[in-house]
Amino acid sequence: MELQRAQNSTANVIHVMEYLAANVDLAKDLVMRCSAVARDLKNDDLLSMTEDLDSVIKNIGHELSRIPASTFGSTRFADTRADTNLQIVGNRPRYCDQNSCDGYSEADMSIIAANSRPRRRTLHNSDMPRLVDFLQGMYHESHDIGAHAFSSLPEVAEYVEPLYDSFFCPLTNKVMVDPVTTESGVTYDRKAIEEYFDKFTDSEPVICPVTKMSMQSKTLRSNVPLKSTIAEWIMRNEATRVRIARTALSITSTEAMVLEAIQELKLLAKLRRKNREQMHKIGITKFLPRLLEHKDGLIRCDSLDLLCLLVEDETGKEIIAHTRAITRTIKLLSSSSPDERHAAISFLLELSKSELLLENIGSTAGSILMLTTMKFNDSDDPVAAEKAGEVLKNLEKCPKNIKYMAESGYLDPLQRHLVEGSEDVQMEMVSYLGELVQKQEMTINIAGSASEILIKMVHSSNTMIRKAALDVLVQISSDGPNSKTLVDAGAVPVMVEELFIRKIDDEPMGSKTEAAAVLANIVESGIDPDTIVVNKEGHIITSKYSVYNFTHMLKCSMPDDLNLSIIRVLLALTALPKPLMTVVSVMKEQGSSLTVIEFMGSTTEALGIGATRLLIALSAQMGHTTAEKLCKAPGQPGRLVKSIGQPGRVTERHAVSATLLARLPYQNITLNLALLEHGAVPMLLAKIEEMQRGEMRASRHAKPYMEGLVGALVRMTTTLYDPDVLLAAMDHNFTAVFTDLLVRSAGSDEVQRLAAVGLENLSHQSVNLSQPPSEERRPKKKNILRRLRDAHAGRVHDNRKPLPTQGHLCPVHRGVCSPVTTFCLIEAGAVEALIGVLESNENGRVVDATLGALCTLMDDSVDVERGVAVLAEHDAARHVLRVLRQHRDGCSGGGHDGDGGAVSQRCFWAVERFLTHGGERCVRDVTADRALPNALVSAFHKGDAATKQIAESVLRSLHRMPDYSATYVSVEL
Repeated sequence: MELQRAQNSTANVIHVMEYLAANVDLAKDLVMRCSAVARDLKNDDLLSMTEDLDSVIKNIGHELSRIPASTFGSTRFADTRADTNLQIVGNRPRYCDQNSCDGYSEADMSIIAANSRPRRRTLHNSDMPRLVDFLQGMYHESHDIGAHAFSSLPEVAEYVEPLYDSFFCPLTNKVMVDPVTTESGVTYDRKAIEEYFDKFTDSEPVICPVTKMSMQSKTLRSNVPLKSTIAEWIMRNEATRVRIARTALSITSTEAMVLEAIQELKLLAKLRRKNREQMHKIGITKFLPRLLEHKDGLIRCDSLDLLCLLVEDETGKEIIAHTRAITRTIKLLSSSSPDERHAAISFLLELSKSELLLENIGSTAGSILMLTTMKFNDSDDPVAAEKAGEVLKNLEKCPKNIKYMAESGYLDPLQRHLVEGSEDVQMEMVSYLGELVQKQEMTINIAGSASEILIKMVHSSNTMIRKAALDVLVQISSDGPNSKTLVDAGAVPVMVEELFIRKIDDEPMGSKTEAAAVLANIVESGIDPDTIVVNKEGHIITSKYSVYNFTHMLKCSMPDDLNLSIIRVLLALTALPKPLMTVVSVMKEQGSSLTVIEFMGSTTEALGIGATRLLIALSAQMGHTTAEKLCKAPGQPGRLVKSIGQPGRVTERHAVSATLLARLPYQNITLNLALLEHGAVPMLLAKIEEMQRGEMRASRHAKPYMEGLVGALVRMTTTLYDPDVLLAAMDHNFTAVFTDLLVRSAGSDEVQRLAAVGLENLSHQSVNLSQPPSEERRPKKKNILRRLRDAHAGRVHDNRKPLPTQGHLCPVHRGVCSPVTTFCLIEAGAVEALIGVLESNENGRVVDATLGALCTLMDDSVDVERGVAVLAEHDAARHVLRVLRQHRDGCSGGGHDGDGGAVSQRCFWAVERFLTHGGERCVRDVTADRALPNALVSAFHKGDAATKQIAESVLRSLHRMPDYSATYVSVEL
C-alpha cells in the first residue's frame, strides 16, 4: 500500500484538482440560483443556500489540504497549505488554522485522514469527471466516463472511493467483514470459510479453495491490518456517499434523483450514528424540511421517514427546532394519503420525545386540534389515532400544552393534572381554567374528582387560588350536567357558607358574588330543589330558613352581580308551587318587594330585568302589595312608564316592563291613576300603533312586548267608574282601539283575547253612559254625560280625524250611543269583528273572552230582545253552536284547553237567550242542531253547579225537562 501511495502521488494531485473543479462548479451553480431568484427568496431559503455555499467552500479547502507537499516543489507553499484552510465566517470566506478542523469533530478528521491516502482504482483508472456531471448524466441520458456508465449513487461513490482487490472474499466476491487467513496464506471472510470447512469431515483433507493445496489444519488467524483497512474504507465510502447524496439533493434536477438520494441517506442513517452526525454537519437535516412542501407525495413521505431517523438524537432535534419542519408536518396530518399521515405522525412522535420541542409543537397553529381530532377518530385510522394519543401524552409534559389542549376542547389532561398533580401543578391548572373562563365561552364538563379539588380550593387562604377556583366553578356550573356533579361533590354547603357565613375582612365581596352565581346556576339547572341540602343541619334550599337568608341579602348596598344572583335563585324557586308560597311569605314578612322594585331601575340591565321578572312571578300572590309599593317607590311608576316607551329596538327590558303592568291586578285604582298621571295611556297607544305599523325594529321580544302593551291598556277599562279614567277612555276612543286590535292582530291569540276583554269591560258601561231620548227622565245622567262630552269636545284620537260627539239612538241600550262617549259595540262595528274571531280562532281563552263581549248585548241591563236581534243579524246563533261543538269536551267542566268549562257555560247561556228572546229564525237555528241535546245532557250530568243550572234552563226551554213555575209555548224539535 505504501508503494502504491508513492507511485500514485501524481495521480492523487490530479484527483484533488478534479474534486476542486467539481466543487467550484457547485459554487457557481449556487451563485446562479441565488441570482435568478434573489428577489423571491425567503430568509430560510437564503440561509440554506448560504450554508450550501459554505459547505462547498469547506470541501475546496479540504481538497487543498490533501495535496502532497512535494507537489509544490517548495516548503514555502507547503507551509502555506498546511497552515491555512478556507472557511466561511458569516457570509465571507476566511482562512483558519487547519488544527481548528473547520469545525469538524475528531471523528470526521479520521475520515479526512483516510481520504488523504492514495487509493488504487481496481475498476476505473480513467480521469474522474465533475461530480455534477456524474449526477446529472445518471438521470438524463447514458453518461459514460472512461467507458463506464453510472446508474446509481453508490456506483458514483465507488468511483470516487474505489475498492482494493484484497477487500473481496474469494468465496463470496463481497467485501469482507471479518477477514481471516488460513494455513495456505489466503485471506477469506470468516463466515464464508467456516461454512466451506464444514463441508469436510474430520477424516477428509481440507483443500484450499484458491490454491487447491491440502491444508493440515482448519486454524484461522484474524487479519487485523486488513480488517482495520476495510473498516477505514467503509467509513470513507459511507462519508462519500453522504456527500454525494447531499449534492444530488442540492441539484434536484429530477424527482427520481431526489428520491434515490433520500433512499441512500435513509440506508446510511440506519447503518450507524456517525453517518447521522455527518448529515447534521453538512446541512442535510436542515435542508430536508424544505422538501416537505414538494409537490410529489413520495418525496414528502420519504423525507419524513429520513427526518424521523435523523431526529433520534438531540442534535437532530435541535436543528429541526430552528426550521419550519413542525409547521409543515402539521399540515401533512390532514393528507389524504395514509402513508403520508403515518409518516407525519411518526415524525411528530419522535420530536415530542424531546422537551426542547414540546412547546414548539403545542404552540403551532392547529397542531393540538389536528392531533385530538386524529386521536378521537380511531375508527378511521387506528394506527394514526394511537400515535396521536402518544404525541399528546408526551406534550402534556409541558404545562402550556395542557392549556392549549383545553382551549381545543380536550380537557382530560387538565383535569387529570388537577387531580393528580402537586399543589403547584394544581394551582397552575386552576389558573388555566380561569383564563379559559375569561377569554372564551366554552362548555366544560368537569369530573367528580376534579370538582372536589376545586371545592377544596375555595377554602384556601390564598385569595388568588380562591378566586380562580370560584371563577371556574361559576363557569362549569352553568352547564346542566355539571350542576348535578357539583351537588354530589358537596358544592352547595360550601357556597352557602361562603355567601352567608364566611367573612374575610381584607377580601372584597367578589367571593360572595361568585358563590351566589354558582348557587343560581345549580338551582336553575333543573335539579329538584327539595333535594339540595345547604348545611349540615339538613336544611334544604326551599326551606324558609334558606329563603329568609337569600332575601335578607337583597340590599341596594350590595354589588349588582350579587343581587342579580340572589334574584335568580328566588326566581327559580317560584317555578314550583310550594317554594313559591315560601318566597311570597318571606317577602311579605320582610317587605323585600320594595327593594326589588328599586332594582327595576338599576343601570345594570340584567339586574333590572331579573327584578322585574321576579315581580311578575309574584304578581298573582302579592300583586296588590307590589302595586301599592310601586306607587310609593321614589320615581315610580314614572320610570316604569319611561322604560316601556324607550325608542329603538324592542329589548327584553321593554317586554318585561310592559308585562309587569299587564300582570299586576287590573282593579288597583291607585296604580291606574298613577299611570294615568304619568301619561301611560297616550304612550301605550303610540307604541301599539308603532308595533302595528312595524316601525319599531322587530325582535324575539316583540310578541310579549305587544301583549304587555295591550294588557296595560285593558287594565284601565276595569276602573271606568273613576271620572278621570273614564274621560281618558273617551278621549282616546278605546272602543275603536280594541276593535282594531281584534282585526289587525289575527296572529296573536293573547292580543285578541285582551282586546275582547277590553271591549267587554267597555260594553258594560254603555248602558250607564247612553243618553235616553228624553233627557228629563234622567237628569243626573244628562249632567254627567254633558260634562264629559264638553270635556271631550274638540279632542282627537291618535292623530286621527276628530270623532263626532253626536250618536244615534241605540235600540239595545235604549238611548243615544256612540263609540266614543258610550263605548257602544254596535255603533263601533265591534260585533262584526267579534263574530269574525269566533269563526277564525279556536283557542278556548280567546273564544271565552269573545263570547263574554258579545253576551253584554244580551245582558239583563239592556233590551235583551233587541240585543238578540242584532246578534241574529250576524248569524250569531250558528257560530255559538259551532263553538259549543268544538269545545264539547268542556261541557263536563274540564275542557281540553283549560277553558272548556267556561266556554260551555257562555255558550249555554247564549243559547238560552236565543231560545227565550230570539225570533223564529233564531229559535229554528238552535233547535235544528242535533248535537245540542247530547251536550246539554252531558253538562247536566257531569258539569259543575253553574253549568248544571244553565244546562237545566236550556233543557226546559227545549221541553226536555218539566217547568212547574211557568207556562210556555210548545216547540217541536
